[in-house]
Amino acid sequence: MKATGWDQRLDVRADDKNLIGHAGVVLLRKVADRIGLTRALSAALPRGSGPGWRDRGEALVVLACAIVLGATNILEAEQLQRHWRRLFPRPVSDTTLRRTLQAVDAPVAARIERVRAAIRRVVWTLLALRPGGFPWIEVAGRELTGWYVLDLDATIVECHSNKEGAAGTYKGGFGHMPLGAWPASTHECLAMLLRPGNAPPNDVADHKTVLAAALQQLPLPRWSKLLVRIDGAAFSHQVLDHLQALTTSRRRVRRVTGWAINEVDEQAIALLPERVWTTALRQDGRVHEITGPDGDRISYQVAEITGLRDLTGRPEGMRLIVRRVKPSRRDAKKLTAFEKQTGRRYQIVATNIPAHQGLCGVPGSGQAWFVDALYRDHAEVEDRVKAIKRVGLGLMPSKSWQLNTAWVLAATIAADLDAWMRLLLLHDEPELAAAEPETIRMKLYHLPVRLSTHARRRTLHLDQTWPWARQFTTAWQRATQLPALA
Repeated sequence: MKATGWDQRLDVRADDKNLIGHAGVVLLRKVADRIGLTRALSAALPRGSGPGWRDRGEALVVLACAIVLGATNILEAEQLQRHWRRLFPRPVSDTTLRRTLQAVDAPVAARIERVRAAIRRVVWTLLALRPGGFPWIEVAGRELTGWYVLDLDATIVECHSNKEGAAGTYKGGFGHMPLGAWPASTHECLAMLLRPGNAPPNDVADHKTVLAAALQQLPLPRWSKLLVRIDGAAFSHQVLDHLQALTTSRRRVRRVTGWAINEVDEQAIALLPERVWTTALRQDGRVHEITGPDGDRISYQVAEITGLRDLTGRPEGMRLIVRRVKPSRRDAKKLTAFEKQTGRRYQIVATNIPAHQGLCGVPGSGQAWFVDALYRDHAEVEDRVKAIKRVGLGLMPSKSWQLNTAWVLAATIAADLDAWMRLLLLHDEPELAAAEPETIRMKLYHLPVRLSTHARRRTLHLDQTWPWARQFTTAWQRATQLPALA
């Protein structure tokens, strides 16, 4: 075989002592220290004793950083620290990490949640002060300024061994089914409830628990406007009643949820005249059209059936918005007799957004096309679910329910830390700020650097030809300029 020449006189040696792997950890640790997370967790976790005792708050932050960088269990978290030994001379052993998680019982978890809420309030204050202000979301070309949007969703975490709580799922798999909540603006993980695999998707008690935990995490102002979005799992009379009861004298709560279509709904849809159907819009405000199999343009259309449907016993002010589109080949086997007859596929959204008033400060938000776009924007929560499953929630690392519950809490801290780093340090780098976990690991987190020491100062040297070297150094400068709250 003819040699290509690139490997001539090439030797490989493992003899350099000043290289740092996965250098992006310095950005995560710096943010955690500057916003006060490390110190607050140290106060929340029980203190140990003895000459070899390690600060458990720092250990939890180290574990969260390792999870962001790709660790899927405690052993991998310890192994990752070998790349940082020149930066952090006292690595945390896997035994210490395990003991830290074992110390997270119900009272400790409650204290950690209070810490997360306090730190989140600090971060949101910093976000409001940054250039551009707080990152409000846009729907159908309209910015929802002042509205805090909360998305709930459940996911399945597969298990390949017998673990506490693992059971058969409704999709035919085996594992756990955690339920989480995310703010649409910041992509943090506010709450994550570990549940058995056979937990019902629309369990009322679980939704109440997650909603309560998420509301405790949200640093809402005294007079707040909250919008809750849930998919078809919210098709429960009790869940809708609970969402209705969340409104108080100081908090206005609107909701947009899925709705399971039945024959009564189809009878109401059949009464709609053709002239009431309006064209649906995309998130950027453009008409929502697709190209059909014959090359023709097919528009999604929406209408309201509230006045044609008996809603007796349902929460006051509830509206039903229906959406129709020509079915794809994949949907052909799922069509009902009514859908086959009309040649359309239908979906219904339930909301309590008033038709005339809409969302305060958002023009046109009471219209059917806006409510439809607002609900379809909820699909972005699937990206948040996929992201956190790549940041610690991809599998449960232990057979113990208690350890797995503590691991889920560590994964939510890791997801928050990753989101805070992007929001505070990469707010003018949209490509990196919205990058998938694997992408930002390749570009920033897993970057190798060389450490040098001179005149009692340490310097990390990046390859100047690396395409994202400027973004890394800028992020570090911004991290050092954050108000020191530690």
